[in-house]
Amino acid sequence: MDSAYRVPDSFETARYSLRRIAPADASSIFESYAADAAVTRYLAWRPHTNIDDTTEFVKAATQEWETGRGFPLVVFARSDPDDLIGMFHPRAANSTVRYGYVLARRAWGFGCSTEVMAWLVEHALAHPRIFRAEAFCDVDNPASARVMEKVGMSREGVLRRYFLHPNMSDVPRDCLMYAKVK
Repeated sequence: MDSAYRVPDSFETARYSLRRIAPADASSIFESYAADAAVTRYLAWRPHTNIDDTTEFVKAATQEWETGRGFPLVVFARSDPDDLIGMFHPRAANSTVRYGYVLARRAWGFGCSTEVMAWLVEHALAHPRIFRAEAFCDVDNPASARVMEKVGMSREGVLRRYFLHPNMSDVPRDCLMYAKVK
């Protein structure tokens, strides 16, 4: 019988190193991106106002690894392994892996999201139990839509009133759903 899908605790792409999130990452996450309103604009949470917000988030994220439900990974440029620049968050459910990600503003525009997402999608679809890799983004977030297109995901449609982005609106917003299947 095939084992359940899991992401490695650490891996590298051509230019980036990723590893399992750890409690010690809270201060780097807070300083890097968690308190930045521009970075968190399209996320499911408001910018963190203090390190305690980030510490609680990191605690919950590390617990996801234990259940096998999610695999939050922090990312660093291989050229600067001490500078945490973001997080990728695959979540597995049945035969699908869904992705979320966030990068510090200073890391935007260098292809990190595309490079890492390409690795993650390929890894998931190589697993015998995974048949679908998916991600969604707000309809007003063309940069994320373009990342999904670059990694070979197809736009499946608009999900009306699908997701609450509290930094954008007090009501759920329309989102674009992308997926790659085998």
